[in-house]
Amino acid sequence: MSRFLKLEGRVAVVTGGSSGIGLAITRALMDQGVRVHVFDIAGGEGLLEVPCQFHEVDISEAKAVNQAVARISESVTLLVNNAGITRDRSTLKMSDEEWTSVLSVNLTGAFNLVRAVAPGMVQARYGRIVNITSINGMRGKFGQANYSASKAGLIGVTKTWAREFGPKGITVNAVAPGMVMTPMALALPEEVLEKAMEEGVLPELAEPQDIANAVLFLLSDAARMITGEVIRVDAGQYI
Repeated sequence: MSRFLKLEGRVAVVTGGSSGIGLAITRALMDQGVRVHVFDIAGGEGLLEVPCQFHEVDISEAKAVNQAVARISESVTLLVNNAGITRDRSTLKMSDEEWTSVLSVNLTGAFNLVRAVAPGMVQARYGRIVNITSINGMRGKFGQANYSASKAGLIGVTKTWAREFGPKGITVNAVAPGMVMTPMALALPEEVLEKAMEEGVLPELAEPQDIANAVLFLLSDAARMITGEVIRVDAGQYI
C-alpha cells in the first residue's frame, strides 16, 4: 500500500462503480484501504468479489441520492462522479429523450451527488471531489451532442465548485479519458478502435487502471494544492 497517497481509512462514494472505469476506481480505492460506497442503477454483479457497500440508486433523481447518502453512517470525504451513459445520434435525428437522459445522468447526477455530499465535507473542512469528464467534452464529437455537452458541463462545474468549496478545504478536479479499453470499448467495431489508435501518439490506448491511477492521485493529499484542473488520460488523442 502506498504511503504516498495516504488514503487509508477514508470513506468514498463512487458513482457507476460496478463496471468499467468505475469498477477499476472502486478496486483501486479499496486497495488503498478506503471504504467505498458504490452508487449505481445497475445491479452489483460486478462487485460480487469486491467488499464494498453497494447502493442501487438512480443518480438522476435528487430524492433517491439524498436518501442513499443519508443512509451512510460514516463521514464521506471522497467523491468520484463517474457514472455516465451514451445515446449517440446526430443532432437532427436525436430525440428529446436521448438528449435529456444523457444530461440527466452525466451532469445532473453529478450535481445531485455534490449537493448531497458536500455539506459533510464543509463541516469536516476537508474533501476531495473528482469528476470523470471526457476529451469529447473538450473537442466535440460527431453524433455526441448530448454526451459532449454533458461532459463539457462537468468541466464547467468542476471549476465553479473548485471556487465555491476551496475556502472550505475541498478540492475539485476532473479526469478526461480518451478511448479506454473497457469491455464496452472492446466490443466496438474494429475501425472505431483503429481511429482512436491513429489519434493517439502513444503505442497503445489507456486501460481502466490508468484512469483509476489519475483519480487516486487527485483524491490524495499528494494533490492537495491542485484544484479546478482537468487531467487528460488519453494516450495523446487530444493533442
